[in-house]
Amino acid sequence: MRRAAHLQGQRKSHSAGRAWSMVAAARGSVSFLFVTERSDPPNGQSDAPSPAGSRGSQGGLLYGLGAYTLWGVFPLYFHALAEVAPWVVLCHRIAWSVLFLGVVVSIRGEWNAIRPILRRRRNVLFLSGGSVLIALNWLLFIYAVSSHQVVEASLGYFINPLLSVALGVIFLRERLRVWQWVAVFIACVAVANLTLRGAGFPWMAVSLACTFGFYGLVRKKVDINSLHGLLVETAILFPIALPLLAFVPDHKVPAATLGLLSLSGIITAVPLLMFGAALRRLKLSTIGFLQYIGPTLQLLVAIAVFHEPLDHLKLTSFALCWLGIAVYIADSVLTRHPQAVADEPE
Repeated sequence: MRRAAHLQGQRKSHSAGRAWSMVAAARGSVSFLFVTERSDPPNGQSDAPSPAGSRGSQGGLLYGLGAYTLWGVFPLYFHALAEVAPWVVLCHRIAWSVLFLGVVVSIRGEWNAIRPILRRRRNVLFLSGGSVLIALNWLLFIYAVSSHQVVEASLGYFINPLLSVALGVIFLRERLRVWQWVAVFIACVAVANLTLRGAGFPWMAVSLACTFGFYGLVRKKVDINSLHGLLVETAILFPIALPLLAFVPDHKVPAATLGLLSLSGIITAVPLLMFGAALRRLKLSTIGFLQYIGPTLQLLVAIAVFHEPLDHLKLTSFALCWLGIAVYIADSVLTRHPQAVADEPE
C-alpha cells in the first residue's frame, strides 16, 4: 500500500512538472529566462528536440528565429559605430563580452563545468587558436560594415557552410556524397565568377568564410559548448584588448559612442544564448535551414538600408551560391543527414 501510494505521488509530481513546463513554455518561450537555463550540449549540437513536446519545439523555433534575425541585423549596430576604428570596436567587444558572459556563467553556476576542460593543455591550445580566428573574423566583419562591403560579407556567410564541408574532407577525413561534391563545386564557381569576371578576388567574402570555417574546425577538437567556449576565447584575448584600449584617448570617443560600445557584450551574448536554447529544442535539420536567415538579412540590410550596389556579376555569384545551398539541403533532406551548423555566427 505504501509503495503504491508512493508511486502515485511520483506520478502526480511528474505530471505537475510536465504541466508547469508547458505553462512556462507558453508564457515565456522567448523571454530572457534562457540566461538561467543550462548551456547547450558540448559542441552545441543535439540531434533531437528536448522532451518538452510540440510547445518546446515552437519555443525553440522562436529562439532560433530570434538568434539568426539578430545576427542578420548586426550590420546596423556596427554601422552606428562606423566612426570608431574597427580595432577599437573589436577590443571593446572582447572586453564587454568577457564581463557579460562571466556574469551569465556565474548566474547559471557553470564554472565547475569549465575548469576540467582548461586542465588539459591540448584544449587550451585549441581554444587559443580559436580565439585568434574568431577575433580575425569579428575584425573583418566590423571592417566590412565600416567600408561598405556588407554585400560581399553576406556572400562569405553563404559560402561558409559549403566551405566547412570541404574542410571536413581535408582535415577530418570526412567523406562526401556525390551531390555534396556538386554543391562545393558550385560554390567554387561562384568565387571564380567574381575573381575572373569581376574587379578582382572577393577577398572579404573568402576571408570571412575561411576564418569562420577554420574556427569551426578548431572548435570541433574541444568538447565544450558554444557559450563556455566563447567565454574562454574572449578571456584569452582580454589581456591583449585591455592594454590596447588604454592607448585610445578619451576625447576621441564620445560618451554616446562609449555607451553603444558597452552594449557589444550583450549584443554578442544574447543571440548566442538564444541559439543554445534553440539547439536544445529543435532538430539539427531545422537549425540547418534557419542558419541561412542571417546572411539573407545581411544582404537585405546592405541593399535596402546601406544602398550598396548589387551588380550583375555579384548577383550571378549569389545565385550560384543559392543553387549550391539548394543542392546541399536537398541532399541532406533526401538522405536524412542533418546539415552542419555553425556554433556562433558573427
